[in-house]
Amino acid sequence: MRRKVYMTAGFNTISMGTGRKEFNPKKSRPGLEHYIKEAGQGVVSQIGGAAHIDETVVGNFMAARFNKQAHLGGFAGLIAHELEFKPSLSVEGACGSGGLSLISGIRSVLAETAEVVLSLGVEVQNTVKAIYGADILAGAGWFANRKKGHAYFFPGQFSDRAGVYYEKYGFDYARKGMCRWFVNAMENARLDPTAQEYHNTVEDLEGLYNKMKPNGASFVDHLNVLDCSKVSDGASGIAIVSEEGLKRIGISKADAVEIVGFAQLTRNITLDPPNPVEVTTIKMAAAAALRNAGISIDQVGTIETHDCFSIAGLLAVEALGLAEAGKGAEFVAAGHTSRNGSIPMNTTGGLIGWGHPTGGTGVHQAVTIWQQLTGKAGNAQIMLNPQKPYGLSINMGGDDVTVVAIVYKRG
Repeated sequence: MRRKVYMTAGFNTISMGTGRKEFNPKKSRPGLEHYIKEAGQGVVSQIGGAAHIDETVVGNFMAARFNKQAHLGGFAGLIAHELEFKPSLSVEGACGSGGLSLISGIRSVLAETAEVVLSLGVEVQNTVKAIYGADILAGAGWFANRKKGHAYFFPGQFSDRAGVYYEKYGFDYARKGMCRWFVNAMENARLDPTAQEYHNTVEDLEGLYNKMKPNGASFVDHLNVLDCSKVSDGASGIAIVSEEGLKRIGISKADAVEIVGFAQLTRNITLDPPNPVEVTTIKMAAAAALRNAGISIDQVGTIETHDCFSIAGLLAVEALGLAEAGKGAEFVAAGHTSRNGSIPMNTTGGLIGWGHPTGGTGVHQAVTIWQQLTGKAGNAQIMLNPQKPYGLSINMGGDDVTVVAIVYKRG
């Protein structure tokens, strides 16, 4: 890249929703403004004040429908008065909106139009019942297909992917890998106080999962609710800075991660996935990001991937080349993606465990990688292999439509 780009000063709000002790759907809860302000000020407090920030980018998917509020760039001044009358905008790419916020900040630093960018991702979606939320979230796909799809549109799409995987490789075989993915998510989330499943105390996670067989009469044909990410309210923020920006905010490279490669690819939303048991855009975007960084997947020490559903986790393992096609379930079931495995993934719970405030997920992934590579992950900290000094995040919008892949290295 033409100049060095870093990320630092990450911050997550609590991922709020079912599973948190504080959550009560019958009581009033914080709104969109609260989460934008909390995440923004969480970053600002670590970088010596908002005066250092040149630009703000907010990733969000559907606030215009969940909260009847658009124009989110206008909320930067709510974070701090110094951000008023500075560039601020919002970006949208369905569940990949947070990743687009990161990419926008990276490009501004590369273009030398900013030295310090505040990147935010936010969503507040517990404002409607789940079935109505499913209709809103269907906008992440081609809405012309809405009537042909399941009432729970996106669970239906990934249920279809799971069904083909079962047919091709075996139901019990696949479910064993998907069960381990769920168990890993819960165990990792219990170590992060901001995670939606932080308060989870179920002793026999595997037994719980296996007891809940997929049932199309009550949900979708090939997934149970434990295979799915959460309906969440929350926000994440991180500072994207140049070398000059690091000096300006007084943070050393040791407390930052360097962005050494990235890619953002988008497939035609009006077409079905080219292969139902392959996340093709993830495969291409990750390969491009690793190629841009000049490294191989074998040099990556930890990965945050977009597990909107457990089957998406298995397919990502295969798309990244960690396992051959059809071998992802076996790879996960063997413990390779657990926090003590050969390639720890989603170390704070991922979308299934930490939560999925849709527009915030991509930024949350970056915060987790920053925490892990700089030793700031608290109880969720993993032991990183010094021979694998890189991190990778994969943020997906829609059914493998918009994908942002970013490669990080400790500064």
